[in-house]
Order: sequence, then C-alpha cells, then structure tokens
Amino acid sequence: MTTAQHTVEKIGGTSMSNYEAVRDNIIIGKRKKSDLYQRIFVVSAYGGVTNELLEHKKTGEPGVYALFADAESDWAWGDDLTKLIQLLTDINGELFADPMLKQQADQFITDRIEGVRGCLIDLQRLCSYGQFQLEEHLLTVREMLAGIGEAHSAFNTALKLQQEGINARFVDLTGWRDSELLPLDEKLKQAFDAIDLSRELPIVTGYAQCKEGLMRTFDRGYSEMTFSRTAVITNAREAIIHKEYHLSSADPNIVGEDKVVPLGRTNYDVADQLANLGMEAIHPRAGKGLRQNEIPLRVMNTFEPEHTGTLITGDYVSEKPQVEIVA
Repeated sequence: MTTAQHTVEKIGGTSMSNYEAVRDNIIIGKRKKSDLYQRIFVVSAYGGVTNELLEHKKTGEPGVYALFADAESDWAWGDDLTKLIQLLTDINGELFADPMLKQQADQFITDRIEGVRGCLIDLQRLCSYGQFQLEEHLLTVREMLAGIGEAHSAFNTALKLQQEGINARFVDLTGWRDSELLPLDEKLKQAFDAIDLSRELPIVTGYAQCKEGLMRTFDRGYSEMTFSRTAVITNAREAIIHKEYHLSSADPNIVGEDKVVPLGRTNYDVADQLANLGMEAIHPRAGKGLRQNEIPLRVMNTFEPEHTGTLITGDYVSEKPQVEIVA
C-alpha cells in the first residue's frame, strides 16, 4: 500500500442517506480528478437501517435482531427480513437510475440477506435442542446483522462512484464468508496492503468482524473504532468525521441552531469530556488511538463543505481561558 500522506474519513448515516451531498461536498467537491485519491472512506449504514436490523436506538422498537432474540417471536424476525429487502432495494431504486446497476445492487443485498436468513434458520433449528443455547450465539447474530447495513451502503457508494468515472473500491470488512477470524489491526493491514491509495478510493464498511468483537465493547459505536484503527494502521495524516451538524458550543437541538457557534479548535481531553456528557465527537477509546499516534481529528458538517470544521489535537491549549461548550 502506498504510504503517501492520506486522510481517513468517516461518513455518518444521515449524511450517507444523501448521496448527492456526499459526492458533491465530500468526495468530489471542487477537486481535480488527480486530487480525488489519497483518501479512505469508512461509511455507516444509511440513516435508519441499523434500527431496522437491530432495534430502534431511541424507542427500543424491535428490529430483526430483537425479534430473533425473543424466543416468543417465532418467525416474526423472518417477516422483518423480508420487509428489509424491500426497504433496501427501494433505497437502491432511488440511487440508481440505470436498471443494470440497480439489478447489480439489488442482487448483492438480496444475496447477503438471504444468506443471513439461512444462517438464522439453521441456528434456530440447532438451538431447539437442549445442548445448544441461543444466548451463547446472540452477539454473533447481532454483529452479522449489523454488518448488512454497512455492506449495503459501502457497496452502493463504490458502485455509484465507479459509474461516475472514479476508481472506487468496495472494501468489505464484515467477515462475510471469511475463512478465519483475525484481530482488528491484522485484518485492517491485510485489507489495505493491496490497495494503492494514489489511484484507488477505498469505500470501507464501518463494521469490521474481528477477534475482539467490536460490538461487545462498543455496541453501535463500532464504526468509530474501525475508523480510528484504520487511521492508525495506515498512518493517516488526518482523521475526519463528516456529520450532519457541527461540533458546536451547545446542542443545537436543545438551545436552537441560532444560539450556537461551531468550535474552531479543541483537544482530546475536551472531546473525552463531551463523550461522558453525551455530546460525543468520538468514542474515548477510538480517540485514544488517534491521540497516541498524534493523528489530528477534524469534525466537519457534510452540508457546509466550505467550513473548516473543528480540529481536535492532543496539544491544543486556548490562548486564554474560556468556556468552550455548554452541555
């Protein structure tokens, strides 16, 4: 893999749901074709998809995983999987005007979901015997289902960019049909060793199956760890998170957008404190790797590409004492 100065950039689910904004504001923007590369994109599932796969993050409404884990739901999870195919192929229909590309995208995600359905049927049958307990396998089921969302969005994005003349490469870290289970860092090294960042644009799944079991520690924050370790393993010059909002002086959803200002700079200590208060820039464990390797983190608003965002470093100290954030 080329070791030129590159960035690793994470795109959140709400942003991913707006392909035109991602393409025009993040991936292409005002860049010349020669400047499109030397970047790695780690992508989340489209907005709302992980809720359907697992459970609703805020309301707790059951998705496929929660229904499968509930022994009384019987086949309800299978019906939900069928609805999920329709949801994801509808997303494909909005993204791909070319029927051949839509067919390719539909085939990819349908094969993936039907493969998962077969696994879950077999597991349910196996656990109907007293020697096998479903609870022992639920974390694996949760991870397998979570990976569907990121595989879908990453595959689609790479395919769409290829259609537009960009040499995008789908990098599937979800472990689908992998023959061995590797530690995360080793898995990432293996994935990126064969990629030439000077002429390829990797679109990487935010979920990575690994020996550590990311969901065991981070649950739905797993993509931040994939993003962070990718930046560390590939020796990125900067890590960038693209969200639908700025890292601001207060929560705009509470006090109003007109009463907050984006932060220009801060440090990882403040970022950790924000995470403890629920105003998370990045999970502290993910931020730790960036800090230790002196990789700056920038948080940007997808929908305001001209704004430089918030730069987070390990050594930043304000020139004069001040209140940075009201939480």
